[in-house]
Amino acid sequence: MKGISVHLICVGKLKEKFYIDAAAEYAKRLSAYCKFQLTELPEERLPANPSQAQIDAALEKEAQAVEARLPRGAAVVALCVEGELLSSERLAQRLERWPGEGISTLVFLMGSSYGMHPGLKKQARLRLSMSPMTFPHHLARVMLLEQLYRCFKIQEGSGYHK
Repeated sequence: MKGISVHLICVGKLKEKFYIDAAAEYAKRLSAYCKFQLTELPEERLPANPSQAQIDAALEKEAQAVEARLPRGAAVVALCVEGELLSSERLAQRLERWPGEGISTLVFLMGSSYGMHPGLKKQARLRLSMSPMTFPHHLARVMLLEQLYRCFKIQEGSGYHK
């Protein structure tokens, strides 16, 4: 996957220093293997107990902001709870295959705390689930960055992945 661009688009910003530091460390590690870019978009503000209509409207606005930043021709991977569960090895294999299909940019999408608009999920080449368990949104970002780094290490055959 050398020469590939990896773009992570997240709705919501990291706030806690330990998450920021962990994400920055994995972004630095990824830069040795790909052109890595992170885009953080603001989460729509909702009242304490929003109605489903308010949530749907917020997800629609967030989706418009995401779509405006999607590079043309990129393979989109949407992180969503109903996505596929893949081992690290299977994810590495899947990602390694795409450049041979003419894909030079991978875009990973992480929605807001209320999820992701169904239209974005439909555009995805892969819908990926981290786990059936629930994790804090910020931790899930760090976990994804670590898994992307792990994929590159698996592909190079290093001892990082044991």
